[in-house]
Amino acid sequence: MRRQIVAANWKMNLTLQEGEVLVKEICGGMPALAPHNTVVIAPPFTHIAMVSAGIAGKEQVASGAQNCHHEAAGAYTGEVSAAMLNSAGVAYVIIGHSERRQYCGETDAMLAEKVNLALANGLEVIFCCGEPLEVRDEQTQNQYVEAQLKAGLYHLTAEQMKHVVIAYEPIWAIGTGRTASTEQAQDMHAHIRQTLNAAYGDATATATPILYGGSCKPSNAAELFGCADVDGGLIGGASLKAAEFLGIISAMVGK
Repeated sequence: MRRQIVAANWKMNLTLQEGEVLVKEICGGMPALAPHNTVVIAPPFTHIAMVSAGIAGKEQVASGAQNCHHEAAGAYTGEVSAAMLNSAGVAYVIIGHSERRQYCGETDAMLAEKVNLALANGLEVIFCCGEPLEVRDEQTQNQYVEAQLKAGLYHLTAEQMKHVVIAYEPIWAIGTGRTASTEQAQDMHAHIRQTLNAAYGDATATATPILYGGSCKPSNAAELFGCADVDGGLIGGASLKAAEFLGIISAMVGK
């Protein structure tokens, strides 16, 4: 069975102390996970050691990071390398999030280098893709997302792709007052799986988890996760409250 993953992206939220409380609440309320279930918590860099300590002994719960640099090392003040993340016990790293593409000017070439370094340093990659409003309105979202995947991932071997998770973010439905329907989410996830099939064949396409990254909540998680090609979620705001995040985890377990 394909891996099912719920990943928390805390973004730039929570003090160390607030995060510690949240981790305790999440671990304390965690439902029994099936063998193919994984929960990932990706806090700010300053909180990684605390999260790793807080989830110690919790099977199928892993620590993550929200980014890594596209160079292995060097004079890059304020940046964190893939090797540093590995040495800190991080298991997963988010690469290509829409906010970093938009606010930090991350290019496709830069993201491909990040992916290469993350995999070379033993990290699992959560690679983000998704289209903005103008692309959705032009109905060219399939081509747009496929181009992102080809530029950032499809230079990898099938063996390397075993360590990649794809997260689809409908940017046009975040903060715009427009909502992505379950059908729209499934359609894009199915298209992503088709591109995987074309690039790598059925085995890789069938095995690669594809997460939904657009305003997933306890109220819609079960419906979203019930889609054939939706394998969990990359959760933003709802991951900052234990009850909401636990509700989403429960929806994954119930799939």
